[in-house]
Amino acid sequence: MNYIVENLKTPVTKEMDVVVAGGGIAGVAAALSAARSGAKTILIEKEFMLGGLATAGLIAIYLPICDGEGRQVSFGIAEELIRLSIKHGHIEGRYNKAWFEGGTLEEKIKGRRFEVQYNPCIYAILLEELLLKEGVEILYGTSVCEVKCENNKITSVIVENKSGRSAINVKSVVDATGDADICHLSGAKCATYSEKNILAAWYYYIKEGKKELNMLGLADDPEDRVERISDLTFTGIDGEEISKMMCLSHKTLLNNYLEKKKHDDSLDLTKISVIPQLRMTRRMVGEYEIEKSEVHKKFDDSIGMFSSWRKKGPVYEVPFGCLYSKDIKNLLTAGRCISVKDDLWDLTRVIPVCAVTGEAAGTAAAMSDDMTTLDVKLLQKKLVENGVVLHEDDLK
Repeated sequence: MNYIVENLKTPVTKEMDVVVAGGGIAGVAAALSAARSGAKTILIEKEFMLGGLATAGLIAIYLPICDGEGRQVSFGIAEELIRLSIKHGHIEGRYNKAWFEGGTLEEKIKGRRFEVQYNPCIYAILLEELLLKEGVEILYGTSVCEVKCENNKITSVIVENKSGRSAINVKSVVDATGDADICHLSGAKCATYSEKNILAAWYYYIKEGKKELNMLGLADDPEDRVERISDLTFTGIDGEEISKMMCLSHKTLLNNYLEKKKHDDSLDLTKISVIPQLRMTRRMVGEYEIEKSEVHKKFDDSIGMFSSWRKKGPVYEVPFGCLYSKDIKNLLTAGRCISVKDDLWDLTRVIPVCAVTGEAAGTAAAMSDDMTTLDVKLLQKKLVENGVVLHEDDLK
């Protein structure tokens, strides 16, 4: 392979307490909690809208924050964001009035779970408004291309955008990229998803005046093989591979839509995903890797809980050790790149877990630049003060 040698002189343009990389739900929750904790916070997002897969990726379903048996398990920002998603209305079919407007336990158990389907375009703007209100600086159209490390800490985040290349000096960093990009750049230990990702091509269309979501190519899970629209699988961490994946997704989507339109000429394609619909790619290998068998297990360092979106009953506590690694002391992860075993990854990649881990990561990042010495009890105290319930034993 041929190489060129670059002699770069990168200007330092900002000094921040917390840099959050990635503007999906995990990044939004992290930036929100860091700013509310008094930290000077910047959110870096390579697209030009917030929400990630939850908006730009059209996965516009806020999965359950309850266990399906009448108990809410995810609180704090996780609940705040689910309510925000339907501030201006919800999509019919997933709304249970009992959860959102105060119903009985019986109504909560008999009806749909504490979940909702929302308008992704409106939600993206609401998320932006929320962050700006709390004083978070948002830097759109920007990619993190390098980090500078000293003594096992990130001291600067190097970014590129329309203004060129620049550096942001920082005390703590939250990797909410979904692909553990900051972990990878910093040298923290990472792992990739062994099963890879199937092809998806979700799109919205209008039929008889009603908006429909065609979930073409659903999520895949080792225990539940579902509809496939291609035999190809994708790691999600190779630029050329992702480009080919998107071209195939677009072609498959158009063919599917045109076939439908043959039978109903009134159909009108209205929106397609503008980012790859990848689920599990690369993650941090942190101080702890939670696994599927640890259902209902109590962790002394729990920072919150989540339920299984696939079935009723299971509840998991998230130990703080899943969010950081001793490799890089001032780096935390949030969302789908936290430290978990492959068998649980499909449950931790979704919106509620992104919100729960994002809130904890942002709060911790505002507290310290060394997660190995962070007072976890004090972190838990702050989370509880903000409405988070840490342990299943404490559920009503």
